[in-house]
Order: sequence, then structure tokens, then C-alpha cells
Amino acid sequence: MIINDPKEISFLRQGGRILVTILNLVASQAKAGTASYDLDYLAEQEIRKCGGIPAFKNYRARKRDPAFPSSLCVSVNDEVVHGIPTKNKILKSGDIVGLDLGVLYQGFYTDAALTIPIGEVDQTSLKLIAAAKECLNKAIKIIKPGKFTGDIGAIIESTAQKYGFVVVRELVGHGVGWAVHEEPEIPCFGKVGTGTKLVEGMVIAVEPMINEKGWKVIFNEDRWTIKTQDGGRSAHMEHTLLVTKNGCEILTNMV
Repeated sequence: MIINDPKEISFLRQGGRILVTILNLVASQAKAGTASYDLDYLAEQEIRKCGGIPAFKNYRARKRDPAFPSSLCVSVNDEVVHGIPTKNKILKSGDIVGLDLGVLYQGFYTDAALTIPIGEVDQTSLKLIAAAKECLNKAIKIIKPGKFTGDIGAIIESTAQKYGFVVVRELVGHGVGWAVHEEPEIPCFGKVGTGTKLVEGMVIAVEPMINEKGWKVIFNEDRWTIKTQDGGRSAHMEHTLLVTKNGCEILTNMV
């Protein structure tokens, strides 16, 4: 999506603020003993209170796919993305949990995610979360018109490798705005100077997915939850970004 209309950009900013406020609220309630279903219920109620629509609920990537049943993705430990919250999926001390949320507001979509520790978490898991966060922050710093999606992927992958981790290679970031998923695809790996060239007004969701062990992933029986093939843990961070004249604006800034 490419957008330069100030009114439309304003809607995106408002939607991004709604999203991040709710995502932070949900994260604050994610504690040992909490059912993931309750986090999903909270997220949906708050989105609707703010005049938004949950972007993920009933989403289908393809017509033949099952609809995603929830408003919030809750991915625990070896679940990379798209974890389905249920009443029986209870968070425990020592878990790491990816929370991924999308909001439709005034016709525009925003998308963001973060991974958080629950209770006392081992050092490797904390390092994994830190790596995913640094991957996203370093990617954001290089984004500007004239850069390429391959530049984003290259810096994400090199940062993950610095920590001794690997990037998921079968899932990608994406354009966002008029729809939940748009062109261009933004892999977590790539070569500098390759891929789609970024232009001012482009709206993209950059989302490093970093695995503790191997990069391969598998689909769960629910046909939505994606897990690491080897059972290692995974961390996921995401922002919706607007490419500006000299850099980018974080539309889902959590600061």
C-alpha cells in the first residue's frame, strides 16, 4: 500500500494508537495462571469499545482455509505465530508468549506483535526475546525511500546470527493498510539491494520471527498455529511502519 493523503495517514495513526494501547493492556494481564482465551476476550472488547474491528477474527488467507477464530494470536514457546487462544491454554511461569494483534479502524489496517516472558524465564529465552527486539529496531533504523526489502531481511538475519539464533524462512512481513496482508513480502532474510524498492508513503509490517534452534516450521492440526519443527522456542516482534521522506514513522509505537 502507498498512501500520501494526510487524512488517511491520520486514520492509520489513530488505528495504530488504539492497537498499541490494547496490546500493552493485554500484555500487562498475561501472567501465570491466565487463560489465553481471557486475553483474547479482553482484546476484542477493547477494540470494539474504541470503534475498531478485530482484523484477524474470521480472517482467511484462502477461501478453502478455516477462518481464524480469534481476535488475538497467542503463541507460546515453540509456537512461532498464529497461536489460537483457548480456555485450556493456560500461561505458566517460564513460558514466553507472542501476542499479535490487528485492528481495522476507519477502513485501514494496522498490525503489531511483541513477545513477553511469563514469571521466571531462563536466560536463553530472555536472550531470544532481546534478539527479536533488536532485529526489529535495527531494521527500522535503515528503512527509507530507496532501500530494498532485501536490505531489511539482511539486517534482521545478521542481527539474529550475532545472538546465535536463526530466522524463520517460510514466513514473511508484508504490506498493510487497505488489507491485513498486501504486497510487498518482507522476509526475515535477504541480500542488500534486492527485492522491492521502498518508496515514500509505503505502509509495511516488519516482523522478525527468530528461532532458538532450526529455522524450519510446521503447521499444527488446527491449520493455523505454526510451530518450530524441532520444538525450540521462538520470538516474534512486529510494527506497522509508514515510509517517510527521510526514514519511517512507527504507527504502532509502544513507547
